[in-house]
Amino acid sequence: MTTTKPTPSARETELLERAYAYSLTHGLADLSLRPLATAIGSSPRVLLFLFGSKDGLIRALLARARSDELELLHQITSQYSEPPGLDVVARELWTWLAAEERRPLMKLWVEAYGRSLVSPDGPWSDFARSTVEDWLALFKSVQPGKDSKAAQARRTEVLAVLRGGLLDLLATGDTTRVTAAVIAQLGR
Repeated sequence: MTTTKPTPSARETELLERAYAYSLTHGLADLSLRPLATAIGSSPRVLLFLFGSKDGLIRALLARARSDELELLHQITSQYSEPPGLDVVARELWTWLAAEERRPLMKLWVEAYGRSLVSPDGPWSDFARSTVEDWLALFKSVQPGKDSKAAQARRTEVLAVLRGGLLDLLATGDTTRVTAAVIAQLGR
């Protein structure tokens, strides 16, 4: 029998949003419940009650971050009446990813992605694989000849270029240089 989690209460939703804002600034790797609870106007006991454990809270925060990512993907594809093509979508994604106001979210994404790779059994499990699948599914939906081996390889290449560019951008802050390289590679 499958059990589903009941709809979150207004308080749970409010605290999750506050915790999400906190994690965008402070990250998740060294998350401690006491400072988090104090910062968001709660207590460790309430957070444990609502999310079950620290791992449960981290899973909820990762799901919240992933929902932002999925919303972005939906926004990009929904503005076209016909699939715009992989290169158009990739350029739009890069513009979104490279925006200064998104740096906290992108840093959180990189942290979660990396932790998912080195701690596959913890609350991070499946985050990296799921996000790869999300992006590849978007790319496939806008790509002509989407079922060919060449199309699959191109989707993977575009994903690698965007993620590599993102890592470089976050490390250096050199938007001009990295954007030029990403756009050059996407235009091949």
